[in-house]
Amino acid sequence: MQKYSVIDLFAGAGGLSLGFMQTQKYDIKVAFENNPDMQATYRRNHPNVEVMGDVCEANYAEIKNKYGNIDVVIGGPPCQGFSNANRQKNHAISQNNMLVKQYLRAILQLQPKAFVMENVSMLRSEVHRFYMEAGDEDIIKKCNIPVKNTPLKLLDAKFLFESAIDIVKDKEKIKKYLWQEEDYFELNVIYKSTKNPSKMQKALEKHKAKLLRIAEKYLKSEGTDYINSETRRAFNAIISYYNETIALNEIKVVIEASIMLQRMLSKAKEIIENNITVDEYSTEDGLIAKIRSFAVFDYIKGILSAKENDYVINSSVLCAADYGAPQKRMRFVVVGVKRGISTKIALPKGHLDEDQYKTVREAISDLETVKPVYDLKDDQKGIAIQPLDGLNELAASLRDTNILKNHIITKTTDVAMERFKAIKQGQNFHSLAENLKTNTYTDASRTQNTIYLRLDYDEPSGTVVNVRKSMWIHPVLDRAISVREAARLQTFPDSFVFCGSKDKQYQQVGNAVPPIMAKSIAEKLAQTLTNNINRKEPN
Repeated sequence: MQKYSVIDLFAGAGGLSLGFMQTQKYDIKVAFENNPDMQATYRRNHPNVEVMGDVCEANYAEIKNKYGNIDVVIGGPPCQGFSNANRQKNHAISQNNMLVKQYLRAILQLQPKAFVMENVSMLRSEVHRFYMEAGDEDIIKKCNIPVKNTPLKLLDAKFLFESAIDIVKDKEKIKKYLWQEEDYFELNVIYKSTKNPSKMQKALEKHKAKLLRIAEKYLKSEGTDYINSETRRAFNAIISYYNETIALNEIKVVIEASIMLQRMLSKAKEIIENNITVDEYSTEDGLIAKIRSFAVFDYIKGILSAKENDYVINSSVLCAADYGAPQKRMRFVVVGVKRGISTKIALPKGHLDEDQYKTVREAISDLETVKPVYDLKDDQKGIAIQPLDGLNELAASLRDTNILKNHIITKTTDVAMERFKAIKQGQNFHSLAENLKTNTYTDASRTQNTIYLRLDYDEPSGTVVNVRKSMWIHPVLDRAISVREAARLQTFPDSFVFCGSKDKQYQQVGNAVPPIMAKSIAEKLAQTLTNNINRKEPN
């Protein structure tokens, strides 16, 4: 049987690729992944696939010349620009948003029979938009993509000054006033910790040497203008604190203006560097850049369904649990097929109802007696495990090797262990007594529900993230879940090995597409392609 040739963009560790390969109906020719650890993981598990780096440098003409026509493009552009987990306040534009355009470039240049794009469910929202760039107007008009005016606040009214507009429009002036990124980071660490005096005090001591060096540099700045004056005022406050001439609680008031001015400059720099079209600047309510924008998904649909590309498109938010994964992971999936092949394209319907969902117990309980390791060197040989009889269907499908790799965890601090012991199945950080919440988070009340979450054996998990950072706890053991256990929740088989440091391994697992859901998507797409291509071929 002839297989459909595939390119995987933003391939990560290779979860989407694995699902497609498991159908035995696709041949992955090339995978693009820029992260070295993810590259290593992908190569280890997909040794016959050519792995390339930066998708922005992809030469699709050369790929077609080497591998022939590509039938299917798959991939998930990084989601941080669209995810509600993106809390970065210092940037106006996520560069990850631009990577969606790289995904479109691949489709436009390769013109595959079909494509699959997955992303966070929020991508379909009106909230997630592209700012209008110079040169966008023609394609926006041609593809009838809805546009609206979007005010971007650069500076609050209380920090507004007379020459603000002139500065944010001038690349050279921005460069003159903008601090080095690492310098901003050091002072911003202090600013962000001001809600928690204990944490702020610790940060000031930890960063003392760097802050004093930076202060010395900026206190030499000349000029009596507002920005220079606020810069000197901020770093004088830092020195005064170390000299014990101002109190801890006075620092925020003094440094706030300089932090806000740097955020303004950073956003203005991004506007210029990304050729964003600003219709006008306003000072009615702070400094506002009035920009036109369009929804990311409208942009995708508009371009790919245009007459010259002619893709029939369907999309939906899929829950991984509906397809047999033991987690309620919600992903937005967009599929498209050339209209000349089919006038309809469907996504697979989940085969499980909620009362049939696979549970955490089914995924990982067979590993309960397997002691995890703490050091990477102890994981090199893996852990020998014996075959088990009576495994449930899910565990049996995932336990496909007698050498267990990535069953590795981080050592638990005394504070963390105390919390572990106090949290019951299904509970999280918010369930702790107040005395167990201190000295960890700036604002404990705003801590996400995924932090210090003890999994419930008899339920599917929530969306698997970097569970090391989130401190996910084993359902019945007082320890973090291992990389392998997290991978089980994602439905990676035990033979799939993750490379890199412990944190990088956890991150790769958290970023991945559950292969079991990817396989369902791949099966449905293959059905559409095969049925319609065969129907149109002459006898």
